[in-house]
Amino acid sequence: MIKDKVVIITGASSGIGEATAKLLANKGAKVVLGARRADKLKRIVDEIANNGGQAAYKELDVTKQSDNDAIVELARNAFGRVDVMFLNAGLMPISPLSALKTDDWHQMVDVNVKGVLNGVAAVLPEFLARKSGHIIATSSVAGLKAYPNGAVYGGTKWFVRDFMEVLRMESAMEGTNIRTATIYPAAINTELLETISDEGTAAAMQNTYDKYGISPDRIADVVAFAIDAPEETTINEFTVGPANQPW
Repeated sequence: MIKDKVVIITGASSGIGEATAKLLANKGAKVVLGARRADKLKRIVDEIANNGGQAAYKELDVTKQSDNDAIVELARNAFGRVDVMFLNAGLMPISPLSALKTDDWHQMVDVNVKGVLNGVAAVLPEFLARKSGHIIATSSVAGLKAYPNGAVYGGTKWFVRDFMEVLRMESAMEGTNIRTATIYPAAINTELLETISDEGTAAAMQNTYDKYGISPDRIADVVAFAIDAPEETTINEFTVGPANQPW
């Protein structure tokens, strides 16, 4: 059941995060939004409030543990608890390894890997103490299959896949009742392409997205489905892309 669930969403200022926030709020969830762009978060929260929903926001750099701890604290102060943590923040500055874009490599590790670790570390104590909670993470089809130009990006998304599966297994072994869901989007029309600094790769990916890209609303639907599923039901992995996509 979604109504009255308290849901933290990272990477919430656009794309999948924004679409999910609006959908969940429309279904009665209390959403807490985090991202680096506070102005965009305020606009989304104001829109949700104007439509009768409940939302709060805080500027969030997922690479900082203190920021992750602070947004969990905001959720507690505003709404009393946290029910769901949707770890959605991510970057995709893909390029050939031969381009040696090492700054991009390290940035992807910081956001896509450490951001997940920091978010889980912030919310896990509450979930363990209560023996309930739901952690959802955005991986990628690049976390299921290797792609040229995506060595580092794919590596970060393979990490998310492994980490979330181990979290699920340990929760079952320890009886903590923490639910998990990992989403593997394909070409979703978001701002991810804007993070690609390699011109040739950016042009090729733009062509792919022009042909196969789908709305972030489709991912929001999947997140809502996962949250709404009965708590005794195990629904753990979702791959989302258009039917005519070739991968």
